[in-house]
Amino acid sequence: MVKVITYGTYDHLHQGHINLLKRAKALGDYLIVGVTTENFDINRGKINVEQSLMERIEAVRSLGIADEVFPEEYVGQKIDDIKRNNIDIFTVGSDWEGQFDYLKEYCKVVYLPRTEGVSSTQIRAEKKLKMGAVGTDTTINKFKYNSQFINGLEFEDVYFDEKAYFDFSNIPNVLDSYKELLDRNEIVYVAVRPEKRYEYIKKALLAKKHVISESPIALKESETKELFELAQENNVVLFDSIKTAFLLSFSRMILLIKGGMIGEVKAIDATCTSLEIKDWLEKTSFYSSITGWGSIGLLPVFKILGTKYTDMNYVSFDSEAMKDVFAKISFIYPHAVATVTLGIGVKSEGDIRISGTKGYIYIPAPWWKSEYFEIRYEKVKDNKPFYYQSDGEGIRMELVHLLNCIKNNTKNYYVEEDISESISKVIHKILMNESED
Repeated sequence: MVKVITYGTYDHLHQGHINLLKRAKALGDYLIVGVTTENFDINRGKINVEQSLMERIEAVRSLGIADEVFPEEYVGQKIDDIKRNNIDIFTVGSDWEGQFDYLKEYCKVVYLPRTEGVSSTQIRAEKKLKMGAVGTDTTINKFKYNSQFINGLEFEDVYFDEKAYFDFSNIPNVLDSYKELLDRNEIVYVAVRPEKRYEYIKKALLAKKHVISESPIALKESETKELFELAQENNVVLFDSIKTAFLLSFSRMILLIKGGMIGEVKAIDATCTSLEIKDWLEKTSFYSSITGWGSIGLLPVFKILGTKYTDMNYVSFDSEAMKDVFAKISFIYPHAVATVTLGIGVKSEGDIRISGTKGYIYIPAPWWKSEYFEIRYEKVKDNKPFYYQSDGEGIRMELVHLLNCIKNNTKNYYVEEDISESISKVIHKILMNESED
């Protein structure tokens, strides 16, 4: 039996990909296909994939041409794969002519002609969507910078809804009104203070604009549900921006947990604190610990254990200058527990531990930005470190997924609607109790 192996990104699987895979299969009896991960593409300087790894793997698998499909995750993997699978022929498109000759030491190398006139890059670049921002949050600068790496997206406009506390000199077009922003753009990035987001998002959705908003998208569960319903009615995308969800390390960790790597999860302990932003927060009154950190701290709890907790308890403390500088929230599930510690003006180790029946996962501080995590077991020799590079704190992959959701009319599956609604529910409960005091 002649075994053939090939590799590719296969973003927006098209006829050129299919032709190449058919030619590869014709070279032998058994075809193995490696689909490059976002992490591997980033390391090669190519980050403009618009589909997730699992979407691309399933697209290749569904063709029925390949006998095996798996992810390619690291430099040097081709040699490992060829030796491990006793490969006879390595093949790839002719645009890589000569670049894989080093593999001739291990097997035969064949460069196949590509289909002219079609490529994933052309498909992604067919139409650029314009995105503008409303608000004064410093994340606008981050989104502006990272948008330049994304095919099919143009970010130029900002409307400042109030006094700006940061330098936005990199924004070329500062507009005079929110209406002008809506008229000029197809996507609106909402980065206003939490209590104002609902109204701004609602206006954008009614104008049939796609929306990506800082989280929480509203401070009441009922308002969050209303906004998602409004998005559906107007056939547009409402996207909850929790950047941690789009870190490659975080999304891969979730897959490993669901795959049983640490057994059944029994406890989650997450901490999010900061002193760095305390000074300007006191001036602007934008956030409390729960509105500033709540979405991030609650994300792993709801992503791993789900939103159907049976009980919730919390405690929060004020300071002379600010409300709610510290909060601790506990959740009880039928077979697990979770604790989330949040602080602005209170500092603690910002790590996370996820305990399972076979082992546990540890992510060091700041876990919400970390590209690294460890799976630890009873026997230290069995411990496994994982590292996944995510340029732009997850923003680049977030924008890629946003465009993919818009183009395919699908929902954000990194932050599902029930998670967004549950975050608003928890935040509202704590805020209501504060106001009653």
